[in-house]
Amino acid sequence: MTLLLRLEGVAAIAASIGLYVAAGGDWLPFVILLILPDLSIAAYLRGPVFGAVIYNVVHNWALAGALIGLGFLLEQPLLFVAGAALTAHVGLDRLLGYGLKYPTSFQDTHLGRIGRRV
Repeated sequence: MTLLLRLEGVAAIAASIGLYVAAGGDWLPFVILLILPDLSIAAYLRGPVFGAVIYNVVHNWALAGALIGLGFLLEQPLLFVAGAALTAHVGLDRLLGYGLKYPTSFQDTHLGRIGRRV
């Protein structure tokens, strides 16, 4: 199962980069937007439950897809780019074994506990 989830991450990264290249976007905003979602980790300063909620809202396929769709429908390149970068970010997280968080602690994810890799 872990291999399939990691391959899913690779596919998401490839697809988002392909979308971005096809749209003719500049790379600097893509790189900035690729890193930006990890700022949601700061929500853990308010506790693990709040941190997990905010982290999970930011790190999911639905938000990325909504941004891509809205960017396309509203002809707003920044939304499209943000969605493509978020898709790549979530894909990279999945590739590296990081998943959505449980409210118990940052290390507890739907892909297993961070730090305890088999």
